Amino acid sequence: MKMILIFSHSLTEEQINDAIGKLNITEFVYMPQILQDIWSNIPASVHNMKQYLSEIHNFIINNSSKNDYILIQGDFGATYNTVNFCKDNERITIYSTTKRQSKEIYRDNTIEKISYFSHLSFREYQA
Repeated sequence: MKMILIFSHSLTEEQINDAIGKLNITEFVYMPQILQDIWSNIPASVHNMKQYLSEIHNFIINNSSKNDYILIQGDFGATYNTVNFCKDNERITIYSTTKRQSKEIYRDNTIEKISYFSHLSFREYQA
């Protein structure tokens, strides 16, 4: 079973172990850099998301099969569009849930906030 990765960073060791252990993933497929750049830098001026994402959608179809997992996280509109595209093509769409902790550091009349995220599980997008 494959997991196609449509998001802006690399999987953590925790995410890899969870995917292998709970979803029986045997292969992780990252997008090529040119598609990664498209996904990670969606201009606000894009109004036709379907057209803008066509190369990414083609990548998904060409590198996955029915019932493979597609991990999708990113720009809300692009995520919504890609989740619907994948569901229409019988792929299983998921995202990573996280535990969030933050730390505030008070310095020179300013507050610096640092956030820590740790993977908890994968969750399927549902209608």
